Amino acid sequence: MTQASASPRAARRRHDREIVALAVPAFGALVAEPLFVMVDSAIVGHLGTAQLAGLGVAAALLTTAVSVFVFLAYATTAAVARRVGAGELQAAIRQGMDGIWLALLLGATVIAAVLPTAPALVDLFGASDTAAPYATTYLRISSLGIPAMLVVLAATGVLRGLQDTRTPLYVAIAGFIANAALNAGLVYGVGLGIAGSAWGTVIAQCGMAAVYLAVVVRGARKHSASLRPDAAGIRASAQAGVPLLVRTLSLRAILMIATAVAARLGDADIAAHQIILSLWSLLAFALDAIAIAGQAIIGRYLGADDAQGARDACGRMVQWGLTVGVALGLLVILSRPFFLPLFTSDSVVKDTALPALLMVALSQPICGVVFVLDGVLMGAGDGPYLAWAMLLTLAVFAPAALLVPAVGGGLTALWGAMTLMMGVRMLTLWLRARSGRWIVTGAAR
Repeated sequence: MTQASASPRAARRRHDREIVALAVPAFGALVAEPLFVMVDSAIVGHLGTAQLAGLGVAAALLTTAVSVFVFLAYATTAAVARRVGAGELQAAIRQGMDGIWLALLLGATVIAAVLPTAPALVDLFGASDTAAPYATTYLRISSLGIPAMLVVLAATGVLRGLQDTRTPLYVAIAGFIANAALNAGLVYGVGLGIAGSAWGTVIAQCGMAAVYLAVVVRGARKHSASLRPDAAGIRASAQAGVPLLVRTLSLRAILMIATAVAARLGDADIAAHQIILSLWSLLAFALDAIAIAGQAIIGRYLGADDAQGARDACGRMVQWGLTVGVALGLLVILSRPFFLPLFTSDSVVKDTALPALLMVALSQPICGVVFVLDGVLMGAGDGPYLAWAMLLTLAVFAPAALLVPAVGGGLTALWGAMTLMMGVRMLTLWLRARSGRWIVTGAAR
């Protein structure tokens, strides 16, 4: 075997080891996050239907509020990874601290907005008269944990940028266990009802934030990085996050339009849509884990002025995304006889969901490429392009989805529009990746 033939193979193996080392723990942490709401639902559900309905409304509001600020993790990962690649660990942690301070400021702002407006927000989401008091109680108490939740996002970005996805996994697992124990104890042991569930979640979130802060502070002291807030650094973190905020809001708009259209199709269609959307979200966790690895790895290569290494890593991760997408698609096809009965016994809902489920399966290879390239461009700090690309995608998807009821299409047609949406995303991301304009080396973009 010649050196020339061995070198590419060795490079692929090195990239594979890096991807697996970062993606597997990231997947575990991603899956742990939605389990918080599931635990709360399971415990509160035994209090009564009104309490569970109230939790559902409040949880939807909280999830929306926090998901809007997910850029705290994405932007911080890219910025910190660049500094790590450049060998500037002190500056990397300093940059991470700017993201954490921004998270605290945003969290305080959200609390100030939610506390007085909680009843109006609950009413806006259509809570019934019996569920509204419980939703308001849960929302007000849980809003106190939003700063901690945002700190967790920003600190997770810091650790990912430092090429550490194991610590977030361990913290997520510990937080899940603590949340379950606190909820059970406060709801039933102390008898606080739905308020106990909210307080248990807040305490668990604050504990997770405290662990993250301890890890980051230890790193800052080790590398003599300042912990004080820096106005210029916080402002730079916010500016880097604005394009990613636009991207996230556009994606949320797409999902909301899809749900609204499904609701207009009929009860069986919206029920089937919710089942399929839950599966689509679960599959997204596996693909997003590779994207997270991409953010950290690409940022590090670019920070180290290794443009070719970034290109090679991008190519290998696309292969991973495509392969995992094909595997997930096959898994959906093979498991469909077992998956649908887990959620419904209604034959009409099953018959409605089945062809749409096959559409989801066929789209998974496209999703795999999209998630990976999304992560690559995030790692490169190419936020403005991602924002414009997602706005274009929204502009294509919205009329296509809204035409589904008008032309007499059903749920399968709606998920055809969702596949079109992912196809547009893949095209825009592939064109950008192919152009090489995202490759900007150096410790800062």
